[in-house]
Amino acid sequence: MKTFQRAWFCVVIILTAQLTYAQTIIKGKVIDQITSQPIEYAVIKTDASFHTTITDRSGNFKLITSSKPSALTISCMGYVTRQISASGLTGNMLIALNRGAINLDEVQISPKLNNASFYTLSTLDLNLRPVNSSQDLMRLVPGLFIAQHMGGGKAEQIFVRGFDADHGTDLNVSVDGMPVNMVSHIHGQGYADLHFLIPETVATYDFGKGPYYTDKGDFTTAGYLNYTTKDALDKSMISVEGGQFNTFRVAGLIDLLGSKAKQNGENAYIAGEYNYTDGAFKLPEQYKRANLFGKYTKQLGANNKLSLSASTFSTSWIASGEIPERAVAAGTTAIDDNGDPVKIPAAPVTIDRFGTIDNAQGGKSTRVNAIAKLTTDLKNNWTMDNQLYYTHYTFLLHVNSTFFAKDSINGDERQQQEARDLYGYNGKLNKHNYWGNNLLTSSIGLSTRFDRTYGREYSNVTEQYQFLDDISKGDIRQNNTGIYLDETLETGKWMFNAGLRFDYFNFNYRDTTKTNVIISPKINIQYTANSTTQFYLKAGKGFHSNNAIAVVGNNGLQTLPAAYGMDLGLNWKPVPHLYINAALWYLYLQQEFVYTDDGDIAPGGKTRREGIDFSARYQFTNWLFTDMNVNIARSRLVDSVAGHGYLALAPPFTSTGGLDFKLNNGINGGLSYRYMHSRPGNNTNTLIADGYYVTDLKVNYTKKRYELGLSIENLFNTKWNEFEAEEVSRLKGEPAPIDQMSFTPGTPFFAKLRVALFF
Repeated sequence: MKTFQRAWFCVVIILTAQLTYAQTIIKGKVIDQITSQPIEYAVIKTDASFHTTITDRSGNFKLITSSKPSALTISCMGYVTRQISASGLTGNMLIALNRGAINLDEVQISPKLNNASFYTLSTLDLNLRPVNSSQDLMRLVPGLFIAQHMGGGKAEQIFVRGFDADHGTDLNVSVDGMPVNMVSHIHGQGYADLHFLIPETVATYDFGKGPYYTDKGDFTTAGYLNYTTKDALDKSMISVEGGQFNTFRVAGLIDLLGSKAKQNGENAYIAGEYNYTDGAFKLPEQYKRANLFGKYTKQLGANNKLSLSASTFSTSWIASGEIPERAVAAGTTAIDDNGDPVKIPAAPVTIDRFGTIDNAQGGKSTRVNAIAKLTTDLKNNWTMDNQLYYTHYTFLLHVNSTFFAKDSINGDERQQQEARDLYGYNGKLNKHNYWGNNLLTSSIGLSTRFDRTYGREYSNVTEQYQFLDDISKGDIRQNNTGIYLDETLETGKWMFNAGLRFDYFNFNYRDTTKTNVIISPKINIQYTANSTTQFYLKAGKGFHSNNAIAVVGNNGLQTLPAAYGMDLGLNWKPVPHLYINAALWYLYLQQEFVYTDDGDIAPGGKTRREGIDFSARYQFTNWLFTDMNVNIARSRLVDSVAGHGYLALAPPFTSTGGLDFKLNNGINGGLSYRYMHSRPGNNTNTLIADGYYVTDLKVNYTKKRYELGLSIENLFNTKWNEFEAEEVSRLKGEPAPIDQMSFTPGTPFFAKLRVALFF
């Protein structure tokens, strides 16, 4: 035994010596030439192509080779590739990259990208496709569709991976790490209103599909979506936009410090926008929205970076709401008392598709945010993040989608209102352990949020907003604390990631408290065969929490129903100008939540989804690009009788794509399409939500000091429905309620002009 121990000790000494002998360690930081900000995901490659690494979010990299390379190549999408000869490989290098044209040739499939499988897609799309609204930003995510059905000021309905995710129930949404989803919201669990985000301030966005990410907690079932705002501006900007339907927008970004401050690691800017439109409806929407945002960043010595930001948002609007199909035409489909579909005549009084039945609908909302973040390099390969955030929020909505079905005298007008304060903390400690050219990254994280909702009232009112009776009323206090451990091993062509997350919840409604915990394991495996082919397998458990009122009431709903998922995917560059991402996926949900517009929550049972995601990006020339996303999903209730297992509004097939161009003379833009296939309107598929195909056009002429732009939504003036849902409604003059689809019409041909000045 002692002989064996001595022999093993000698082997370890020899291996250690081999690893340390003649090793060359190359370290540095990659920054943007104009803003001096760090560049994440820049690829660092030696002349021996198997020696590759990428920069982290601070722009830092570390590459260990057996001998000193003759040259180092640094590349990143949207930047000019730079090469450094052996004589320049000294010390801790600071490497600045100049911005350049988008070139798919420069896209590297690297084993170091870890779980950032969609980084290439998000970077390409954000660089090529002009955006000027939060809706544009959300539509950049492949397979994600949105719909508005109660006026432009309310959070969009979200459809993704076979989910009608309501307003965010199954998609974790955040901005700069601050949660957007509102727990136990009066209008739906996970309500995620992104209208406070000014699109011109967005630097990057990151998304992931499925429940596979240890640092993401509540609502991460279908996936997550995070936007990161710019730390610095490369230029200031003022823009004015106007179009049909009395549409007007003015926006501005102003750099408050000069280039010298940037070089010293200090940046500050403010941004603002004001929007107004009457929309395409016969009843003017009078939609108003004002946003103001400010951000300050400062490098504190060599090891600390401080970021402070604040924003305010307010909006108000008049909604035309949803319209029953029979109010527009005869021969529409309804469900009779036996549950069978029948054709019915038109309503006693018909209206235009863009007409209004109840003109008392509408709302207003405000949100104030503050974020403070400190990033610290603790030396010896340790880093730490600490973030605090605060939100004050108000919401008021008047809605009536059933008209006189419940109250034939006063009508079914309902009022939803709440105010809340949200406090939170995100912390993370990272350790990088290098062993030869292998890397083990260990992370421990802590996140906690406290929601205090007060003045929460859900009531029946008249069309003049006179109180009739309460449906529910009472303040809510809700806490969620999550702790997670995450280990990632990168060795050669392989990457192994395993994580474990623990979440604690405390729900309090009307001074009654309930608590619960959930543990969520995750595992991700990635194999990079070569610089053109990469495979990945993701598996994990996630969850979405329930509304506190349902938890305390315990009316047949689980507190924290779990989701179990798996992805088998591929990143592939079969030719230099083509990038493909594809995945087969599966998701099982312990309990589907069905949220109705009147605030009710119904248990939907266990569900199962499986599908295929496919995305391709191709560059024809140095100025012409094309993209296509195809998403197929089969969504079903698990425990259901034959013919009753459909999930209402779950999209079975969607596709987006288009052509984008970026000429050297300043002309740029794109032609894009959105296609959603017809989908079940109820769980028997006897009612149908119609599909649609809509084409949009954007053309800009961009020069150094100005930009002229034209955007057209629904270029071919297609007749389409943006939103549809089954409603049991009753109109004036009807003897009884009728069960059929109601709809909100989609935007017709809508042209806007834009002028922007840069300075």
